[in-house]
Amino acid sequence: MSLLRLKGRKACDRLQKLGNSWKGKHMVVRWMLGPPRGVKAAGVYFGMRASTKLDKSAVRRNRMRRRCKEAFRLAIAELPPINVSAQLFLSPRASSLTVDFSELQSDARRFLSFLTSSCPPQRPDASQTSS
Repeated sequence: MSLLRLKGRKACDRLQKLGNSWKGKHMVVRWMLGPPRGVKAAGVYFGMRASTKLDKSAVRRNRMRRRCKEAFRLAIAELPPINVSAQLFLSPRASSLTVDFSELQSDARRFLSFLTSSCPPQRPDASQTSS
């Protein structure tokens, strides 16, 4: 499964307003099950924000974004294929810039294990069941 881009201001605002929050050590993730409105494809839709309150330097904020996104990409690649759609909106914390990358990966893994445990079990398709 790969990361898909969460597109549009309305989709991000809706997720910020209605989504659930998960607070990790180095990032905060707003999440909601299901694909964005108007999208039928299953997958993990991913958006990010790093405000100037974190750091005044755009170079450092972009580094925070890249590090967190890469940690999620690697953590999702480790997962077995699942048939779940979710929207994620990530806000890195200032510590994500200086912390070791393995700690960012463990934060991402903790969130994904939380997400997969909170998802309702998927019903098997009629085509997969045998008589």
